[in-house]
Parts: sequence; structure tokens; C-alpha cells
Amino acid sequence: MIANFASRFEAALHIYLLKPSVTGKSCLVAVTIVFFVVGLSVAVSAAEAQPPKAKNKASAVESLGTKIPVPSELQGILTSGEIPETLQQLQLLEQQFGRVSAAARYCTVSVKIGQAQGCGVIIDGEGKVLTAAHVAMRPNKPATVILANGRRLKAMTLGSNKNVDAGMLQISPGQNEGEDWPHATLGSSGKLSPGMWCIATGHPSGFDQDRGVVTRVGRISRVNRSALRTDCALIGGDSGGPLFDLSGQLIAIHSRIGNDVEENLHIPIDNYSNSWERLVAGDFWGSLPGFRPVLGVQGSSQIEEAVIDVVRLGSAAKKAGIQKGDIIKEFGDRKINDFQSLKEAVAETMPGEIVRVRGLRDGSPVFFRVVIGRGE
Repeated sequence: MIANFASRFEAALHIYLLKPSVTGKSCLVAVTIVFFVVGLSVAVSAAEAQPPKAKNKASAVESLGTKIPVPSELQGILTSGEIPETLQQLQLLEQQFGRVSAAARYCTVSVKIGQAQGCGVIIDGEGKVLTAAHVAMRPNKPATVILANGRRLKAMTLGSNKNVDAGMLQISPGQNEGEDWPHATLGSSGKLSPGMWCIATGHPSGFDQDRGVVTRVGRISRVNRSALRTDCALIGGDSGGPLFDLSGQLIAIHSRIGNDVEENLHIPIDNYSNSWERLVAGDFWGSLPGFRPVLGVQGSSQIEEAVIDVVRLGSAAKKAGIQKGDIIKEFGDRKINDFQSLKEAVAETMPGEIVRVRGLRDGSPVFFRVVIGRGE
């Protein structure tokens, strides 16, 4: 098993490390050897590492969490994205990636909400979980949080800032015998720059007990206030997972998975820090380009009922069986009085969310199971 893993890991990293880096230079061939060792050491040490100790009732900022001291020889690599130039730096970098990966596995979680799944990261001892807004969907939805050891926890979604795809959940209390949850150290995204190294963890394609948490190493290629771009190899199911710097501090959350697995967007962590109170309070606001919820119907706002005048071909409404002339009375847990209230109810959902809809057709009740569509 180890030999098979090693051969696949070596091949993948050989391709990555010999391609031009994000700073326009070529990575050292020697790094291939080091990262090959990293892959083996992380795979073996993950089972041996102990959960990071957290101070009782400490905040994410005060607790050490996943923060790992960075040797002085790696400071330039940490802050400026430099390439290792000596054997000692390569060895230290190997050890640093291993330590961060081992600590990160205990706070990286899989998230299931209904039939949808993604990832998240526990951010404080009380069990708050950061994720992507399109994973959390909307406030007050029951969720399941799955730890690395397969343990399933009850949780509830809190607020979401859809402008940047930032979401939050809360693990329900009374599930950890009064102890703090292992959690990530909250970092800052204000001083990130292209070329900096980063470590992504998650559950690609969903939780797998035998495989466990998966770690990917990459570099930041673009930075702006609302999104980071990295070449960490992410795929579906990783959305909502954490991105760490070399010191083990949380710097971003995985957001949109690109068509190329090495072109992915992440939500800078400062977007969570700046909206922390609103997220905790369960506020739900904004609209993320590419994640606009769409039902696919038209109607008149001049009458006092939500009468469907047009159902677009291929739309979420069409697939659910909604027809012209139907009158929508309930959309999820919201009462619908007119077409404007229907539009508002749809706007509060997320693409992919499943909503139960009740209506009238020729005076008789009809029910629909709608999978919300996605618009630009």
C-alpha cells in the first residue's frame, strides 16, 4: 500500500515541481525528493499525531490551535514564497509540512447538509465551523459534521456572506463531554502575496474513512480582497475546507473549484474576521457571481397571488414539474402571498439546495421537490 502511494505521489509532485512556478522561475529538482518524503511521512505520522491541545474556553485568536513555530531558516519561505536553496531548508520544509498537516487533520471536517456535502474547519473550542456559503446554503439548517475519525456530530448552519461565499456552522453543544474541540488558529490574509507556499486540506469527493483527510501543497498565484487563487490540486467535495500557511495559521477557505484542478479560488480569512458578529448572529446577505439561485419562472407582481405565467425550458421549476397557471403558496418554510415574495424566497436559497414547494393547480393542492438552479 505504501509503495503504491509513494509511486503515485512521486509522479504527481514531479510534474508539479518541474513546471514553471507562479513567480516565473523553475523549482529545484531536489525539491521533488523532499516532497516525496513529505508524502510518506505525512501518511505515516497522521495516525501517530495527537490532537493539538487547546486552552480551555480560549478564543481562536488566543489559542495556539494549529500554529506551528517556524524555524528561522524558513522565514523567507514563509513570508515571501522563496524557494529552498539548501539541503537543510529542504529538510526543515519537509518537517514543517508534516507538522501542519498532522495538526490540521483534527480540525478539518466533512460537512453534510441534506444530500449536499462539502468541507469545513473548526475554528474555536466551542465548535464554530467555517465553510463556504454555498456549502452552508442558508441559516438554521440542520447539518452533520464528520470528524477525521469518522465520528458524526449534529450541527446547525449560522450566517453566510454570499458576496464572498463565506459561511459558518455551529456544532451543537453537549457532544464533547465539556472539552474544547481541536481547532485551527485564525490567521490573517492582509499580507499574503503571490508565490507564498500554502497547505490545503479537505475531503475530495466526500468523506472516506479509509483514506482520511487529504493534504495538498501549493503556492498562491493571485491575491485580492475577496479571493485568493492557488495551484493546490482541489476537486469537488473540497469546497469549504481550510487553507493554511507554513506556520499552520488559517489564511483562507476553499470556495470555487476550477475546471483545472490547479486553478482554484479561496475566501481570504479576513472576510470572516470582518463579518464575524453577523455570521454568528445568523445573518444571510449578498450574492456571489456564479452562485445566483434561479427557479426559472416568471409572473406578475400586480396581483395578490404568485401565479406562474412562464416556466423556462430546462429550468429548476420545469424539472420539478411546475406548470404555467400553478399558484405557489409555500416555498420551503415561507408562506408565499404574491410573486414578489416568491422571488425573495428564492433569493434566500443557494444553487443545489432542495426545497419543498406547495401550490395549487386548478384548485387542487400540488407538491414539488425543487433543486434550485444556478445563474451567473
